[in-house]
Formats: sequence, C-alpha cells, structure tokens
Amino acid sequence: MSLQDDIQEMMESLKKQRDEIALKVHLASLEAKDEWEKAEKNWDKFSVKAGEIYDDAVETTEEMVDGAKVIGEELAQAYRRIKQRL
Repeated sequence: MSLQDDIQEMMESLKKQRDEIALKVHLASLEAKDEWEKAEKNWDKFSVKAGEIYDDAVETTEEMVDGAKVIGEELAQAYRRIKQRL
C-alpha cells in the first residue's frame, strides 16, 4: 500500500468519525435544548413557590415547602442531565 493510499484511508476513516460525532453533537444539543425548555418551566414554578415561602404575608405550610423541594430536586436533576449533554 502506498503512502497516498494510507493517507486516503485515514482521511476516509476520520471523515466518518467526524460525521458521526457531528450528528451526535447536534442531537445532544437538541435534547439539551428540549430539556432546558422544560427546566425553565419548572424554574418559574420553583421561583413562585420560593417567593411564597419567603413572603411574610403568606402562611407557609409544610406542604408548600415540600412542593418547592420536589420541584427544586427535579430542577437539579434536569440541570445535571443538561450538563452531561453539553
């Protein structure tokens, strides 16, 4: 096999790897974007609940605090998944 053949074979192999990686990066970014949009909705809910908890005019119940914690934990998990995809 000649040097040119070796380089051609390497080029084809690298191009294939490059194309596969580019597709995976694209799909991961789409998945991350979808996950981000869902997380933003949860962030809005969490912000409202946290605001209610910190509002002295609103009576805070254990149920409110538990609800905020659940949403906060869901957000933390979503953020971890997004980071892994990026």
